[in-house]
Amino acid sequence: MTKLLLKWVVLALSVVAASLICQSLGLGFYVKALHASKSQVGDILELFIGVAILAVLNSTLKPILKILAFPLTCLTLGLFSFVINAAVLYIAAMVDIGFTIKGPLLNSFLAALVGSILISCINAVLGIFVKDNKDD
Repeated sequence: MTKLLLKWVVLALSVVAASLICQSLGLGFYVKALHASKSQVGDILELFIGVAILAVLNSTLKPILKILAFPLTCLTLGLFSFVINAAVLYIAAMVDIGFTIKGPLLNSFLAALVGSILISCINAVLGIFVKDNKDD
């Protein structure tokens, strides 16, 4: 149970870090807790709910999209998986709980693409600190 909570916190930190990097690049990926005048506990809880929605979409919708897009993924030598990751992040951001992606369609898709790549990289680096024992 504690590993699940730690992974949840790591994913939330990854989303916040990716949002900060995307904002410095001029992309519209925003975490609401960072833009409130006073960061309140409700904003942080909302971020964790949004991250939970992202995790549920990653475990349910993403495998379905990967199966449906398998021929296109093979044609692009795996690069289409970045588009699938961006689509899942964009769908999670459309719920508008905790984080959001704003801007015109092309800019928002670019923000989702860069954000999903950053979230994956940061989550991989921070995930090193969460041990995954098979005994539990």
